[in-house]
Amino acid sequence: MNSINSSKQKQRRFIAKFAVKSYFFAAKTLLFTIVLLNYGTTGVNAEPKALRPDIQIRNITNTLSASPSVRIVKDPRNNNLYYLKQNGDIYQVNLGLSNSRLVYDSSNHNLGETQGMAIGPNGTIYLVGNADLVNNQTKGIIVKGEIKSGTEQRVWSILAKSAGYPKSRTAYDHRFNGVVVSPDGNFIYVNSGSRTDHGEVQSANGLYPDTREVGLTACILRLPTNGKNLFLANNRATLKAAGYIFAEGIRNTFDMAFAPNGDLFGTENGPDRDMSEELNWLRLGGNYGFPWRIGGTENPQQFPNYDPAKDPLLSPKFNAVQRGYFRNDPTFPVRPTGNLIEPIPNLGPDADNFRDPVDGQVKDASVLGQPFSSFTAHRSPLGLVFDTQGVMSPEFNRDGFILSFTTGDPTGETLAGPFKDSGQDLLHLNLTKVGNTNYKFNATRIVEGFSNPIDAEIIGNKIYVLEYGGNQGIWQITMPTR
Repeated sequence: MNSINSSKQKQRRFIAKFAVKSYFFAAKTLLFTIVLLNYGTTGVNAEPKALRPDIQIRNITNTLSASPSVRIVKDPRNNNLYYLKQNGDIYQVNLGLSNSRLVYDSSNHNLGETQGMAIGPNGTIYLVGNADLVNNQTKGIIVKGEIKSGTEQRVWSILAKSAGYPKSRTAYDHRFNGVVVSPDGNFIYVNSGSRTDHGEVQSANGLYPDTREVGLTACILRLPTNGKNLFLANNRATLKAAGYIFAEGIRNTFDMAFAPNGDLFGTENGPDRDMSEELNWLRLGGNYGFPWRIGGTENPQQFPNYDPAKDPLLSPKFNAVQRGYFRNDPTFPVRPTGNLIEPIPNLGPDADNFRDPVDGQVKDASVLGQPFSSFTAHRSPLGLVFDTQGVMSPEFNRDGFILSFTTGDPTGETLAGPFKDSGQDLLHLNLTKVGNTNYKFNATRIVEGFSNPIDAEIIGNKIYVLEYGGNQGIWQITMPTR
């Protein structure tokens, strides 16, 4: 941030105004509402800085417009780069000329609010959107744009549409968002986030009494790419019987990516309590613990003696705390039988701070030699990519990389973001498989100073980072090669 006091005041006014507007826009895009209400956005134009001399950075273009940029993806056939606006506009990037052009909009695919985009190995574009319904309900819609034979034109159709289901009328309606295509092109995996912060009752001001999560929320769907007009019922048993449920117990896996070995990973955004954010190895039939286990620890609201007034992990900086969503909750659902899959542990040295539930102090897990799953609270991990082509130098070869959306405090805990942790950076993830049970990884910061980076794509040894804040820039991060 600018060190001049007047500039700071202007930025705070900008963020406050933007946050208020975003709260009323929450009916359409709740991931961003949460971020804006709790964390704010960077209102200045950040200049990313490499933390190693062998990494180069350049600005490709800026994408600032009335609608924010939310996704950046490549066409696997030719490495053409595209980015998606929240209103459904799709732009193709010209890397040589450092500009972009509009190629599709809502008149093509009929989605006016989008949060997810992916492109399959045959060039088909998959878009994930949401639509508001009466009685404070919503539905998810997934469309595909298939290449017309003998041309580069796309024919758009509905792959799947969900039944209507109740929103919570809070900042925690995550709705349908992230999507990834299987390497063989036969399936898409779609995240349908939770409608609660941590499993609490959200009745939408009495419209839906005693309602927490519903059949279509807090899960990852797996759908065949050759599907047409598939119907997604708001009933978990029906979805399972149709083979559409891939994983359960997720809060909001906004981004997913396949590693070079074919394993699927997902980032998980945590609640408004100081519980760590997650990286998960996603597997068919797995339950990842939400809302009973979050960030490798127990959600205390499930226990009958919970007293939020004595909870050192609650901060008044956060929306769910301010609104009293952490409460003694005797009707909290019983934990399901069977194993709940734990997040991947981070061995440090970076992004591994936690608040000690005993003394309330912020500590560094790797310095203490303690297990930690997986990232500092409120980092909002996004933009997961892998060096699938194996072209980077041995230190990074076939490894993962991940962004942090939120602004943190590198020396303290003054902001509603990661504590004693900067945020808004790019991490290198050196993953190691531990038998067939899980992974472990080391996280190291390699680039800092983005303006709310929201998504990433990788082409060869170049990582392209898309920003949600500032000028919504696209930055090319050139990594060392073999």
